[in-house]
Amino acid sequence: VDALTAAGHAVVALDARGHGESDHPHDPARYGEARMASDLMQLVDLVGVDQYDLVGYSMGGIVSALVATRDPRVRRLCLGGIGAGVVELGGADRRVVRRDLIADALEAADPSIIDNPAALGFRLFAESQGSDLLALAAQARSAQAERIPLELITAPTLVVAGTEDALAARPEVLAAAITDATVFSMPGDHLAVPAASAY
Repeated sequence: VDALTAAGHAVVALDARGHGESDHPHDPARYGEARMASDLMQLVDLVGVDQYDLVGYSMGGIVSALVATRDPRVRRLCLGGIGAGVVELGGADRRVVRRDLIADALEAADPSIIDNPAALGFRLFAESQGSDLLALAAQARSAQAERIPLELITAPTLVVAGTEDALAARPEVLAAAITDATVFSMPGDHLAVPAASAY
């Protein structure tokens, strides 16, 4: 936020459902990226701007892609931490780790029983952030899995992917599905990229 405001931008940042200071329901019916996209568009209505630049990373990248297919106010779009899985599977790349395994890991009473390394990584990261594990599990169980009409995105788009990020593999496939998109690759994995100043 400091870097963006220093460059002259006004910034509105939100906590998605189940994250940060937003409500943390544990019912999967209260989640899903499509519902979060509606939340985001309602927030833009409340802010009252005619145009805005939209940046989303990982789950937020999927939410942002959904918003950009529906909201003509999106002037420029940056999708980070996602790749070919959005085109081929309709959302996060379930070939890397299945959402049900992530949810099971988040719900596990004892993390030592988690035998999937990728799911364990999600659990340990969530714990390190002080996240509500059951809220995140509910989101994992409701994650986007339907085709996103990426051809409806009209905003110039930057697809940002770490070269070692399995969840953002083959970002060029995602960029090719959007009318005006380019890829920006940078070193790092899924957690390193959003912390880097280049991002």
